[in-house]
Order: sequence, then C-alpha cells, then structure tokens
Amino acid sequence: MIDELIADGGTRMAKSIESFINDLSKIRTGRAHTSLLDHISIDYYGSATPLTQAANVSVEDARTLSITAWDKSMVGAIEKAILESNLGLNPATAGTVIRIPIPTLTEERRKDLIKVVKAEAEKARVAIRNIRRDVLGNLKTLEKDKEISKDEQKKAETDVQSLTDANIKEVDRILSEKEKEMMEF
Repeated sequence: MIDELIADGGTRMAKSIESFINDLSKIRTGRAHTSLLDHISIDYYGSATPLTQAANVSVEDARTLSITAWDKSMVGAIEKAILESNLGLNPATAGTVIRIPIPTLTEERRKDLIKVVKAEAEKARVAIRNIRRDVLGNLKTLEKDKEISKDEQKKAETDVQSLTDANIKEVDRILSEKEKEMMEF
C-alpha cells in the first residue's frame, strides 16, 4: 500500500515535469523548431484543426520554418492563424508554401523570456510539492487508521521527500538548460 502511494506520487511528479517541458517548448529561443507552431489551430472546413493535421511543418534552416498546405485553399487560413497566434511571426506565402522567418531575439527580450521560463519552473516545483503534500497526507491517514505503523510512515515520508528532491532537481536542470539555450545567439 505504501509502495503504491509512493509510485503514484512519482508518476504524478513525472507528469508535472512533462507538462513543464511541454510549456517550455512553446517559448521560442530564436531558433526554428516545429513545436513552436504545435498549439496553433486553424478553421478547416468548419472545425478547429491542429496546424500539423492540415499542413506539413518543417525546419528549412536554423531561422526559417516552412509550412506546406495540403489543400491550396487553406493557405490563407493558415497564414491568418499564425498572425493571430501572438508569436510575433510574419509568414511569407509563395503558392502553397508558407515560409516563416524566425527573428533573432534582442538581449532584453531574452531576459524577459528567461523570467517567464523561471516562472514556469516555479509552477512545476509547486506542483511537485503539492503532490508530496497529498502523498504525505495519505500516509498520515493510513497511520491514523492504524493500517501502517509510525515507523513505516516515517520511512515512507523519507522516501517521498527524496523522490520530491530528485524531481525538483530535474526541474532545475531543465531550467538551466533552457536558460543556456536562450542566451545563445
């Protein structure tokens, strides 16, 4: 029972880290990568469709994304969706191919984005700590209901804390990598 609680907490912490990584992928670093456009949806014959299901998105070079629409009539809708995405991108259309040059980031903008990244990291840390609190609360309930002994509870709390520390350390490592990546020119 204790192992199941700790394993569940570990799984939930891992999902928090995955969510953090996913959030970071949406923050642009000045380099072209297809995940920059992952969250964009277009109106495809009356239904909201992810861009990746209506066009082929690829990296042309380090500073250019290329989008090839599968249906020529969708080019305008794709272009409009990119402009409305608030990513600061200006698509250039040539037939069915839309090229998106990724502008270089200024030093000031990089520092602003690093603040955003640090805020995302803190959200991930808080989520991990909340999971720890939930698991510890469940352990206390088990001890109170006499389903586990006080010694088992103390050992489990130590295990949960070491799991929490490891996951927070992973968040800090990912944060450090992202900061380094963002400060490259």
